[in-house]
Amino acid sequence: MRIEEKEYTKSIDLSIWKKIFPFLAPRKNTLIMVVLMNLLCSVVDIIMPLFQRHAIDSFIEKNTLSGLGGFILLYIAVIVFQMCTVICFTRGCMKIDVETGRDMKRALFVHLQKLSFSYYNATPVGYILSRVMNDVARITELIAWDVIDMLWAISYVVGVLVAMLFLNWKLALVIMMIVPAIAVLTWYFQNRILTWNRQVRKINSKITSGYNEGIMGAKTVKSLVVEEKNFGEFSAVTEEMRSASIKAARLNAIYIPMVAFFGFLATALVLDRGGIMVLDGRLDLGTLAAFTAYAVGIFEPIQRLAGILSQCISAQANIERVTSLLEEKPQVVDSPEVLEKYGDFFDPHKENWEPIKGDIEFEHVSFQYPDGKEEVLTDFNLKIPAGTNVAIVGETGAGKSTLVNLACRFFEPTKGRILIDGRDYRERSQLWLHANIGYVLQTPHLFSGTVLENLRYGNPAATMQEIEAAVKAVCADEIIARLPEGYDTQVGEGGSSLSTGEKQLLSFARALLADPRIFVLDEATSSVDTITEQKLQQAIETVMRGRTSFIVAHRLSTIRRADVILVVQDGRIIEQGSHRALMEQKGAYYALYTRQYREQAMQAFWRGGEPA
Repeated sequence: MRIEEKEYTKSIDLSIWKKIFPFLAPRKNTLIMVVLMNLLCSVVDIIMPLFQRHAIDSFIEKNTLSGLGGFILLYIAVIVFQMCTVICFTRGCMKIDVETGRDMKRALFVHLQKLSFSYYNATPVGYILSRVMNDVARITELIAWDVIDMLWAISYVVGVLVAMLFLNWKLALVIMMIVPAIAVLTWYFQNRILTWNRQVRKINSKITSGYNEGIMGAKTVKSLVVEEKNFGEFSAVTEEMRSASIKAARLNAIYIPMVAFFGFLATALVLDRGGIMVLDGRLDLGTLAAFTAYAVGIFEPIQRLAGILSQCISAQANIERVTSLLEEKPQVVDSPEVLEKYGDFFDPHKENWEPIKGDIEFEHVSFQYPDGKEEVLTDFNLKIPAGTNVAIVGETGAGKSTLVNLACRFFEPTKGRILIDGRDYRERSQLWLHANIGYVLQTPHLFSGTVLENLRYGNPAATMQEIEAAVKAVCADEIIARLPEGYDTQVGEGGSSLSTGEKQLLSFARALLADPRIFVLDEATSSVDTITEQKLQQAIETVMRGRTSFIVAHRLSTIRRADVILVVQDGRIIEQGSHRALMEQKGAYYALYTRQYREQAMQAFWRGGEPA
């Protein structure tokens, strides 16, 4: 899914920037200190040419060393003072950068835990990670360093102009006539450079995506022999990158010399007019030296100001993306009364949790996905007594997961209600329900760490004997035996060092350790070989005994002993009953089963075996 991002091309919008003020509030004192140190630095920078003026007029012009010792001591004291302010300023900025970034990431992490399954179902992981890492880093860096630096630039430019007017208003006017030209020139070029830099960043994302797809899909690329096609597409993107980068560099190549030209022009005019005034005796040589220093130094802050303002405009998009994620509302929420009694994810009140039996009832349930236009369930009713084994079958994309997602409260009914043990499950917390659900996904996920650490996610208090029993129950003990370090083997990021089938069996054992009253197996045997599948099937029958279970299955041979089979088509239940009853109906299930049986029989024939 591609998410189009909002672009900001207008000037600074304070309503957007106000959204990050809560993250800066805890560091109010540090901010005040940083601003104060910043202003003091600018004051020192402004008065330094005045020291030069005094040295020339008092010592060089008069050809005397009288008072030089005191001047040197004062000069050294000012330099030491500036050094101390810079140290304090730098430490404060680093603190704001690090701590604000930490608080933002922490807030995002906590909020992401509260979002419903529907959000993750519709939002790419890369999009979320980009908000948390890239956008937050850019925001904190801009606030802690660039915005503070902008205050220095403003105070320095204003202070220099005041100082020049105080020294000699005629020469000051010469500088002030050129300042607007530099400001306009800088603003013009910075906006256009920023536009092309944005384009470069967009194209760079495409290049990163191309690398990612090329690496992750290397086997597919080679098997389809599409290397040349992929290279052509990649070359086209890199050519876009080259073109955009050249245009940005070309603008910089024009802009920098033009700014330098105006700076040199200002210096030349000051030296020309000031030199004449010195010769005429209307201006001291020290004052001319101070003016020359001001003329050289005033244009760099103006240039920096324009650049920072452009970056602030660009950063509004980063702020909007981060705050939009923080403002994202969960589709499934517990009421205040439920939260008060049962607690939330970070403060569970387990002492108030009732034991769960596993009775589930769909009562006049209608459901429509948040981004959908049609109901996938309409006035649906179903009673599932505790301990019932429910199988859900259908073609790929039929909507088999909808019922499971509703039963697990990853989504909630649009109309009607779902009862757990006779009570609307919205009267209890999500955490209460999810803590009693064991979920084995078709594409299981293991966390970085050892096999043992991953298994303990199911039950941190489990003994080694309990872990070994769970592993053996799902036929994963042979996997452990093959691993180089057994339970202490590192699984890699996402379980990358293991096959999909091995990850599936270990995730099954992990779910079993939690001892849930409700089990969900989503194509739990799809990635294991036939022999392992048969063993696992026996284990499933043993493990599921006495538990309410949902099995989403593609291989119909694995669910023949299910208590109830639900046939899903286009998101709707079109048939339900036992295997025998549905076969006798000779409807959709019969057609699915017989077709799959023939396919398996044909495969078994070529292998010289028997169909499952």
